[in-house]
Amino acid sequence: MEEFILRLAAEYHYLTYPLVLVATFIEGETIVILMGAASSAGELPINVELLALAAFAGSFCGDQLYYLIGRRYGAPLLNRWPTLGHKIEWAFQLVKDHPTLFILSFRFIYGIRNIAPFVIGISGVPRLRYMVLNFIAAMVWAHSFAWGGYWLGKALEHWLGENKWYALLGFFALALLVGAIGYLKQKRKLRALEAKERAESDTSAASADVPSVSE
Repeated sequence: MEEFILRLAAEYHYLTYPLVLVATFIEGETIVILMGAASSAGELPINVELLALAAFAGSFCGDQLYYLIGRRYGAPLLNRWPTLGHKIEWAFQLVKDHPTLFILSFRFIYGIRNIAPFVIGISGVPRLRYMVLNFIAAMVWAHSFAWGGYWLGKALEHWLGENKWYALLGFFALALLVGAIGYLKQKRKLRALEAKERAESDTSAASADVPSVSE
């Protein structure tokens, strides 16, 4: 297993940084940790600082784009996430009460990572202020996960030796499973919400069709 992973990574290592950049443009915490852990093996031509730079570039550019989209299209955009109403309201409240702290920390808050830049843009936070804070936050986030993955790999290698690759693959599989479960839960909530809206619409239509009895 170890030899296969090392050979695969060595042959296609030039794809590492573009892959991380694209993944972090969307979200990408898992791949940054895994690549950081893989770099700790020593045999892989992965530079942790370049890894962090790619993660920073993807995260920063992605969240700048989402902020601009939120600022341009406003609150109607949030209709894309009808099942996240309470999280969106919470994010709006955090932006209102602690805008600087929220911008610096939303990448580390599970559940609102993807919607936060839209909410910040809709909230009217000035462009320059967001860009500066987003730059700082993305830099801290990228280095935290890249170097965190590196030291995780070192720890696993110390305790598990060659078996650390099984642990890393297990971690990756678990992350995929959690993501799939979250996606299916959101789909189920969305179907339930749509069914409720259809039922309410049918009830309203039926009530409108009933003729009123005049005295």
